[in-house]
Amino acid sequence: MSTAVAAVLLAAVVAYAVFGGADFGAGFWDLTAGGAERGARPRAVVEHSIGPVWEANHVWLIFIFVVLWTSFSEAYASITLTLFVPLMIAALGIVLRGASFAFRKAVVATWARRVFGAGFALSSVLVPYCMGAIMGGIASGRVPAGGRAGDPVGSWINPTSVVGGVLAVTAAAYLSAVYLVWDARRLDETDMAEYFRRRAVISAVVVAVTVAVGAVVLHADAGYLFDGLTSRALPVVILSIACGVAALLLLGRAAARGARALAVVAVATAVVSWGVAQWPYVLPESLTFTAAASSSGTLTAVLVAVALAVVVVLPGFVLLYVLDQRGLLPEEGVADAADRVADRPVGDGPAGGPDRTRLKESGT
Repeated sequence: MSTAVAAVLLAAVVAYAVFGGADFGAGFWDLTAGGAERGARPRAVVEHSIGPVWEANHVWLIFIFVVLWTSFSEAYASITLTLFVPLMIAALGIVLRGASFAFRKAVVATWARRVFGAGFALSSVLVPYCMGAIMGGIASGRVPAGGRAGDPVGSWINPTSVVGGVLAVTAAAYLSAVYLVWDARRLDETDMAEYFRRRAVISAVVVAVTVAVGAVVLHADAGYLFDGLTSRALPVVILSIACGVAALLLLGRAAARGARALAVVAVATAVVSWGVAQWPYVLPESLTFTAAASSSGTLTAVLVAVALAVVVVLPGFVLLYVLDQRGLLPEEGVADAADRVADRPVGDGPAGGPDRTRLKESGT
């Protein structure tokens, strides 16, 4: 039964990597779009792409924590006691990112929009880096078993964690760029589709280089994981590489639809290969999933809850994503405040008086 719950946990991690990762990657392209004028159109595509779904993606993260805490409490205690620093940074980054994304459209002053935009973009890079560093700390065996706290610094500032963090950021950027090619085409923004296609190709190459460097690092710093990737998880690794190469070739031919599906499979199988390579340990070489598992009654209750969620909640997610891909959802609940000011006649200021914002911008 612990194996079934572990499989559910891995599936949730894959879902968060695919959906939440693309969401964070969009923030990376927002960060690198350039100044206000040059980056206006790429940022408009980013906002249109993630606007209807960005709040839903973190449900997967909450699900991961709940299942881990309920089903493998000893591992949960060790992970949170040891890696509380990157976990806290990631949590604050998620809050900052969401608040900045919402408030950026609700303010008019240029300096305020820049502050909130920077908060959204920088946290979009910081959060996936911390997530990758956490995975690196776990995979390299730096989290002790027994619900004990390990080194709060060395557990996430180490070679494997650095590679994991960089790989998480670059993979998220790659996946998001592939999605944005498709979204730009839906908007009939041909030049923006080409803009993101070039970035998807470049980020794919960066991911490949990171993976190559990571293999060397894992061999020296995370031997158990490296051995697992080159043995029991090798078929999954080969599938991930094949899908990644095929997606890159299709991107070179501007075939966005096929490239998107292959990119998703490449990222999903990369996460699965990590889980297979680390099996049967939740904390490599110190704590197995079986040893960390809660009572059979608790695990049964978790599986029942998951089954109910599949029936009740999952159809809503599917409907949300289908409507979004078909362009049947509004961009974002709050209209852009700057657009409202720009569209307002000069004489329509507060209390029937002149609009001081418009007058100030016009130099009057």
